[in-house]
Formats: sequence, structure tokens, C-alpha cells
Amino acid sequence: MNLRKLCLLMFVTMLVLLPILSTASGAGKKANTNSTARERNVLYLFNWNNYIAPETVKRFEQSCNCELSQDYYSDNEEMLAKLAAGATGYDLIVPTGNAMDSLIRQGALKPLDKSLLSNLKNINPAYLNTAFDPENKYSVPYAYTLTLLGFNRKKMQDLGLPTNTWAIIFEPRYLEKIKGRITVLDSQRELMAAALKYLGYSVNDTDEEHWNQAKKMIIRAKPYWAAFSNTSYIRELAVGNLWVAHGYSNDMFQAALDAKRTGRNFTIDYSTPKEGGVLALDSMVLHQSGVRTDLAYQFINFMLDGKNSAELTNLIGSGNPNMDAMKAIQPDIARNKAIFPDKKLLTRLEMLQDFDRNRRRLLSRLWTEIKLR
Repeated sequence: MNLRKLCLLMFVTMLVLLPILSTASGAGKKANTNSTARERNVLYLFNWNNYIAPETVKRFEQSCNCELSQDYYSDNEEMLAKLAAGATGYDLIVPTGNAMDSLIRQGALKPLDKSLLSNLKNINPAYLNTAFDPENKYSVPYAYTLTLLGFNRKKMQDLGLPTNTWAIIFEPRYLEKIKGRITVLDSQRELMAAALKYLGYSVNDTDEEHWNQAKKMIIRAKPYWAAFSNTSYIRELAVGNLWVAHGYSNDMFQAALDAKRTGRNFTIDYSTPKEGGVLALDSMVLHQSGVRTDLAYQFINFMLDGKNSAELTNLIGSGNPNMDAMKAIQPDIARNKAIFPDKKLLTRLEMLQDFDRNRRRLLSRLWTEIKLR
């Protein structure tokens, strides 16, 4: 091969490899920042998007004379995948309970030194000692959401339809009145959980016969739905294109605000079905690859302060496990039982637990059957 052809081949090879190398570098981009994190006094947080108020960030940075650097994920699967691909150097992560199971089993988390968390006393005991982390060896509750029903109050009243039961998304006698005006979450666990609850089972039920019952009910209802959606339902509810949506409490809070701010002639409301549903508790955890554990403890204790914790709830309508925060939460939010369930409703809410490999494989197969029908 002559020199010109060799150079051309090397050039083409680099063009092909450069994006791959760049991606690999990005997956573990924090690994090379450990020394600079100490020098620059930086705390690295891997968090949900829009999951901390901007004013809270500024106040924390002032309090610790440090910088808070955030990377974001849109769901737990994305977060776990990025970590599995080699992303390192995160001091803190905010996973949901069922993702915590995986992180703990992988040995990816550092045990907590609770003597450094004087504000831990502010957490409501109802949100401690969970199945995924008994005695809170690794996790500190941060915020939670409920999976529930959002709806156009005027339309539902005009049609005489119930808004307090999962029947509204599963029963044809109701669905035929709102065909094409309803969406459900594009999540196998969440949609199966709603179906299982409606059938009288636990969201963590693993009986294959029960799963098949849920699958058949979902397939029966599917022709009436406009879409499987995890995000667009917020806007579509707010502008009136949707009349019912299966989704998250903080998203419904946002949809209701948007409809009100834009002067719509209807109100978006939301409620937890009487059969119960999913409560997703997000917690702060220390990742093994983090180097600024000192700043991480400062941040956790800072966020356990009632005022700081309340700012997130006032911003996005998230549920709050912090008792000290209640006095700083806007009264209309604090009174909302779809955000702050009472003791009676709490007994009907469950946290999703991680399934073993065989159950995950079976659920994926059922989900494929649902999507292809």
C-alpha cells in the first residue's frame, strides 16, 4: 500500500473511531475530574431534571463556598445504564426505591455516617425503614411522587364519569366516552401496577396468572387510548387536548398550573384512585466513585433543613417526607391529598420493588405483546 492510501485509511479510521472514543470518554467523564473536584471544591450530583430549586442551589453554594455540578437523567433505567457504562465520580445520586435495590446489590453505594446528619430527625418515620433499605443504611429520603389520574374537571363532570378509580382507563363503558382523549404511561411497571391494583392485587405481585389478567385488560383498553406517554401529557392536558392522563403527581401539578396561567376555561385536577397506587420515594445516596464525601454530607444535611426542602415542593409540587418543611410549603399544596396523602390513603400506596431476572424477562415479554397488539 502506498503512503497516500495508508494516510487516507488512517484518516477514515479516526473519523469512525472518534465518536466512539468520545462516547466512551463521556460515559466515564467524571473519572478524570476527581483531583480537580478537590482543588475546585466541586460537588458532583447525578439528579433528575428540575429536581432542585435554583435558589436552593445558590444558597448551598454560598453556605459551603463550593460549586454544585449536576448531570441529569429522565428515568432510573437511564441512570443505571449510564453508571453501568462507566460514568463515575458522582458524589451523590437521587435514585427511586426499586433502582436502589440494584445499586445496593452491586455494592455501588457507601454506607451513611448518620452522626454527620443532624437534620435527619426531620424525616417523617413513615418514609424510613423501607423494604429497599431497612434502617436507612444507605439512603436519606428526598422527595416522592404518586402515580395517579389527571383530568379535565369540566369534561369529566359533563360526561358524568368517575375520577377516583382506575376503571376510567381500563373499562370500555367509560372509555368509549373519552376515546382518543386519554393517555397512559409508557412504563411497563407503572401501567402493570395500575392494572394489578384495579384487579385487587399488589403492585409487586409476581403471580404469572395475575400478570396475564392485567395484560388482557390492558390490551382490551388499548384501542381507546390516544398514546403511551411519559411527558407530552403535561402540555396536552393543559391545552385541553387530553381529558384524562395516567401520570405523576408533580406532572399533574404542572399541568394544572399551566392551564391556569394561560387562562383556560377549564381546570386540570388530579386524584389518587380508591384502589391505591404507586408511591415513588427518591432518596439521596453516596456513590462509591465520589471523592467529595465531605461536601455530600453537607448537601444532605442542608436539604434536610425544612426551608430548603420546601422549596422543591413549592416549585414542582413534589411530595415531601420532611416534617419540618410543612410550615414553609404553600398552604394550597400542603392541603392537597394527591400530593400529601393522609394515613388512610398511605395504606393503599405501595413502592415498586425490583424484580429478579426471570420476572423482568417475563414482564418484558408481556410488554412486547401489549405494544404489538
